[in-house]
Amino acid sequence: MALAGGRAGWVSTGLTALGVGFGVALLLVAVSLPHATNARYQREDARQPTYAEAPASATTILVEEVQTEFRDRSIKGLLVQPEGPQPPRPPGVAALPGPGELVVSPALARLLASPGGTLLRERLHYPIVGTIGDEGLASPSELFFYLGADDIAAPGDDPAALDSTRATGFGGGPSEIRIPGPLLALIVVVVVVVLLAPVGVFAAAATRFGSEARDRRLAGVRLVGADVRMTRRIAAGEALVGSGFGLLVGAGLFLIGRSFVDRLSIMDVSAFPADLQPDPALTALLIVAVPATAVLVTMVAMRRVLVEPLGVTRRAGEVRRRLWWRLLLPVAGVLVLVPLFGDLKPTSGAPPGSVNALQVGLGLGLILIGVAVLLPWLVQVAIRRLRGGPVAWQLATRRLQLDATTATRAVVGIAVAVAGAIGVQTVLASTLATDQADRGQDPHRADVTVFHDPDTLGEMNALDESLRTTPGVTTVYTALYLSATDVATGTQGFTVMVGACATLQEFALVEPCMDGDVFVIPDPLNPSPTPGDRLALQTLGDEEPLEWTVPASTRTVPATDSRLGSLAPRILATPSALPPMASIPGWSWASSWVWLDPAQADAVEHVRTTVWRASPTYATYFSGTEAEQMATAGRALLPGAAAMLVIIGASLLITQLDQLRERRRVLAGLIAFGTRRRTLAWSVLWQAVIPVGLGLLLAVGAGLTLAWAVLSIAGEAKVVDWRAIGVMTGVAAFVVVGTTVLSLPVLWRLMRADGLRTE
Repeated sequence: MALAGGRAGWVSTGLTALGVGFGVALLLVAVSLPHATNARYQREDARQPTYAEAPASATTILVEEVQTEFRDRSIKGLLVQPEGPQPPRPPGVAALPGPGELVVSPALARLLASPGGTLLRERLHYPIVGTIGDEGLASPSELFFYLGADDIAAPGDDPAALDSTRATGFGGGPSEIRIPGPLLALIVVVVVVVLLAPVGVFAAAATRFGSEARDRRLAGVRLVGADVRMTRRIAAGEALVGSGFGLLVGAGLFLIGRSFVDRLSIMDVSAFPADLQPDPALTALLIVAVPATAVLVTMVAMRRVLVEPLGVTRRAGEVRRRLWWRLLLPVAGVLVLVPLFGDLKPTSGAPPGSVNALQVGLGLGLILIGVAVLLPWLVQVAIRRLRGGPVAWQLATRRLQLDATTATRAVVGIAVAVAGAIGVQTVLASTLATDQADRGQDPHRADVTVFHDPDTLGEMNALDESLRTTPGVTTVYTALYLSATDVATGTQGFTVMVGACATLQEFALVEPCMDGDVFVIPDPLNPSPTPGDRLALQTLGDEEPLEWTVPASTRTVPATDSRLGSLAPRILATPSALPPMASIPGWSWASSWVWLDPAQADAVEHVRTTVWRASPTYATYFSGTEAEQMATAGRALLPGAAAMLVIIGASLLITQLDQLRERRRVLAGLIAFGTRRRTLAWSVLWQAVIPVGLGLLLAVGAGLTLAWAVLSIAGEAKVVDWRAIGVMTGVAAFVVVGTTVLSLPVLWRLMRADGLRTE
């Protein structure tokens, strides 16, 4: 029936195959993610240095990991310094760079050469002598480099060289934990569920294309002797054939799209075309599940259709849908998430919990599927009470009252996609609002924190002065942290902070203060140092400890609520209070806290450049980094949601064209009785707008419920971004209006009186 039913049968089968094919292509991308992730990790592991405690030789190399950021993208690199004429080479690198030379990834080379990379060129100002091949990159969009050096201290030669290591090769395995922060991981799970949930709804709806023509063909089969069971088997067979072609179409679309995947980047992550290889087990499940779903949907739909030899009777408006079981799905989704409420909110003395991705995905999936099952009931209840109005309105409402299932079927995907997008946008709005309250709207929290390990106080002061003269910087505080041990006891340890009076005032009430003063913050649980105590400043290796006697002028002062949010010291000292130090003792570090002018958008980039010039190994942390990552995760939703709405819009267009083709005799009859074309066009528009309006109303409620559940898990305050909600619903409404306008040419062609001719 699907293949030998003439043009009508082929059109119906083709529409089903096209609709199912779009969904299958997206699902094939989803089942390819495990292989893509593993391939990425294997390439990352292959370029990790193989560290060894071995003496320098002709085949060893000194390496040191470095990292910087530009805009919202991370740039990682490796300082390399050969120790002999035959150093090992990382994968994808033809020759190691010399001192002051760069070998970069193609994406980094493009960024440096672009007009937007001007500030980055000031930082990575070295000549580029080569590019990294694909085998040495985690992804096509990765920003990675190798920088040649000649001043890396060997670990055995310099006790302070904690970050440099000697390597005998590459391929040493993972060097970092690949688990994102719990809140970011939660956001990623939500985005994945939101993008995949509408796919199943869309694919299921696609199997119902051309159902009215199929039912009329089945009535003809009844006329020549088929019974009810046989007609249902034939309908299932047609759906099976259409979904089978859909699998082939989906595979073709997947192969075509895979060839362009290296040009896309989501959350700073991309993939090589060869990485997208569907998992065999998941693909087999997909091959079985799609036709099975098509048959199941068809058999359920056939229960509402009575196919007789002389016609088809549809159980439509008179059958009222039940609400109770439809409410079970979203309620069950919320109940699944309730045990996780507050898991990610850190409590006193305890770190935040981890994300149970399976439980979160199940709960969110049930909430979104609840939208799909609640919408038909909502449409039926709403249109049952519609009466009167203009002719176009009456034609539309009467059509929906007779058969709202077909119109609702195509709208369900839009409602589910919008509900998920609203949920994610609300979560991001709340999270970013909280971050801004902690940082951007709170002038007491530093915008940038720099951790550095200078060799001398002169180096520390030089960086402090450079930061103060950096464009966009308003305030800088710098302090040195020293670890000290009580010489008398040998066990009691203290943290000594060395800094100017302005810096010390951030931690304690030290007024009055001048250079040479020392202050002690008492600890009620541990003994405090007193004037005359001898302290040994801890050093590395075989160095002699530097002893220091707490001066008699030391004052005990109360601590304050530090806006710097750093380690609270026990001893505060101004620089001249310490004994002269040719170099800073080991087991020490320095911190600089920087405030930026919010009017200068690139101030943080200037700070990163200043720190990089002081030393590429210094770490710079922008307090908005996690917020940027979450915003990037949210931006990943935008292209995905846009693609989803385009696909669903195409589905809606195909559904409208199919319905117009099925109703050509009705349209021809209305034209013959004098109905104006404009009236029929408005009726077609209202038939789409009414279900979509109700669907968007339901989507807003479901999206806010989803966001409330996710934010309850994260322990974040709830902030509703009504502007983003308006944009999402507006885009969805535009899709509906656009598809209706595109269907008008077909409507004009069908509105002719000769459509009544029959044989």
